[in-house]
Amino acid sequence: MEADLILVDTNIIIEVLRNNKEIISVIKSIGVERLAVSCITVMELYYGALNKADLRKIKRYIEAFELIQISQEISQLAIDLIEKYSKSHNLNLPDALIASTAITCDMELYTLNLKDFRYINGMRLWAFPR
Repeated sequence: MEADLILVDTNIIIEVLRNNKEIISVIKSIGVERLAVSCITVMELYYGALNKADLRKIKRYIEAFELIQISQEISQLAIDLIEKYSKSHNLNLPDALIASTAITCDMELYTLNLKDFRYINGMRLWAFPR
């Protein structure tokens, strides 16, 4: 895995699929070859698909990204994050897994929900513009 990959949060992919021109422009400027998604993001997108046609569209789009699976190290860090932040900051399970993926794989996270992650120790959030 390349050190300069950027993990893309679920909300970014949703905005691209909604044809958000600003987010699409940012994705193009980064370069799809530098982007990765967690398998948790894929699950969230599949779960939120409106119908089979929507699911096919999602599947086609995310094929371009490197897929990061959950490892033992990722799941252990997610457990630690849930223990540390679920009560104080309302950290939910998908966000804990996405955050732990970014931290474990030494990636920045590109998200629209900075407030959901900025309090996590070791978390690096990707900011645009650079």
